[in-house]
Amino acid sequence: MNSFASPQTLVALPFAPAVEDLYSRVLDAILEQRLDTTSRFTEESLAQMFGVRRSAIRGVLTQLSHQQVIVLRANHRPRVAQLNAEQARQALHARRLTELMLVRLACQRPCPLALERLRALVDTERQCAEHGRAIRLSGEFHLQLAEMAGNAPLAHFLGNLVPLTSLAIAQFNAALEDYCVWQLHEKIVDALTRRDAAMAVMLLNRHLDHLEAVLLNAQPHSDQKRIAG
Repeated sequence: MNSFASPQTLVALPFAPAVEDLYSRVLDAILEQRLDTTSRFTEESLAQMFGVRRSAIRGVLTQLSHQQVIVLRANHRPRVAQLNAEQARQALHARRLTELMLVRLACQRPCPLALERLRALVDTERQCAEHGRAIRLSGEFHLQLAEMAGNAPLAHFLGNLVPLTSLAIAQFNAALEDYCVWQLHEKIVDALTRRDAAMAVMLLNRHLDHLEAVLLNAQPHSDQKRIAG
């Protein structure tokens, strides 16, 4: 059973990170399987692990529970959600419907600054070797693309789906090269730059088809060797 180290082994950060940074760090720990479905943790132990106040951790756990990544129940410890193949399939279906519309909208208004941020993120993905962090960065690409589309309700909806599908990728041990490679993202940015909606949609559809096939044929991560934390 995975568990946190004792408080004595935890080193507090010299300053409290911003909420967005803390969210990313907690999600990285989940996607890297340093926090998994067998982990026993509390707000207090997480606060010690990340060197922050309990109130900050509470906010992040609440956000992750809204995204169905963390399960929160009264009088129970928080826990990482355990997804099954049907949950992954439904999340991917909803994500496809949402993201295809968003990429069409993004092609109508390709902001140069937003395109520059996307290319910088693709470069970070290319350099990233850690499996869990690379999964989150891949998801971040899609969220930034959604923001560029300029439809806040759709972007918000996708924002709840991407962490859930990222969790499925981590738990089902889907190989990263079969997930959301930086080369694909680079091609999507090129299509956005040209305002080529047909190409962007084709690339995204091909990616989601492949991702669905990989996820629904993968073995749960608990049956494989754990990623070292």
